Amino acid sequence: MTTLSTSPTDLDTLADTYEEQGFVLVKGLLSKEEAADYRARSHELIERLSRGDDPTWDAAEGVAMGQKTSLQHLHDAQFYDAAYTRLLTDPRFTSVAAAVLRTPGVQLHHTKMFIKPPENGSPFPPHQDHPFFPHTHHRVAAAIFHFDDAPDAKGCVRVAPGSHKEGPREHDPKGSFHLPDFPLDQMVPQEAEAGDVLFFTYFTVHSSGINTSDEARTTWLVQFRDPADPPLTDQHNHSLGQGLMLAGSDPTGRAQQA
Repeated sequence: MTTLSTSPTDLDTLADTYEEQGFVLVKGLLSKEEAADYRARSHELIERLSRGDDPTWDAAEGVAMGQKTSLQHLHDAQFYDAAYTRLLTDPRFTSVAAAVLRTPGVQLHHTKMFIKPPENGSPFPPHQDHPFFPHTHHRVAAAIFHFDDAPDAKGCVRVAPGSHKEGPREHDPKGSFHLPDFPLDQMVPQEAEAGDVLFFTYFTVHSSGINTSDEARTTWLVQFRDPADPPLTDQHNHSLGQGLMLAGSDPTGRAQQA
């Protein structure tokens, strides 16, 4: 775990950790007060805008051992509340995003808000993000903003350190893409506090457990990429705002051509 500093030396250290491990957990990117505000906004948006559909993967039943679980989500929060738009371009975030990509340009791919309800919040089985939106040079990453504390009992994210080095893996295409045979003992819980942000590559195998606590777990997932890395397919390439430059400039002009 790394405490946030925006000095070039510390950003290089973050990037080195990310490159070696496939992820880096940045502590205190947001203050506790900011995280609490985003938590309240997130729950208000979900209550007001959620269509009631449950994005729990079919494969999650295996993780949950047959237990009925549930999950709440919302795409594109930045189109409903400008606070999320400001967060997307906040230099505290974009400086780390640019550092781990090792490029001055940071481009939005998509965002998702997740709320794991207390007692039975749905898990995610081990998987990579790569099969959902493969890119040419694989300079694609995710950042998970934690708006409240996420101990293991809340179903925090788990990662397999170094798993990104093997590149794309064969995923089970039935239901949701996942890795049914991935060794669970390689998954390391990344317990986080409100305000922490977990960055990881789209090759990094990750999962999460069931929220068995008496409080919700609230996160915001931001997928971002190097603007010079073109997608290989049109999967997942129609999210609102995709192509928005969060830092730097786009050398390709693709957004203008679209």
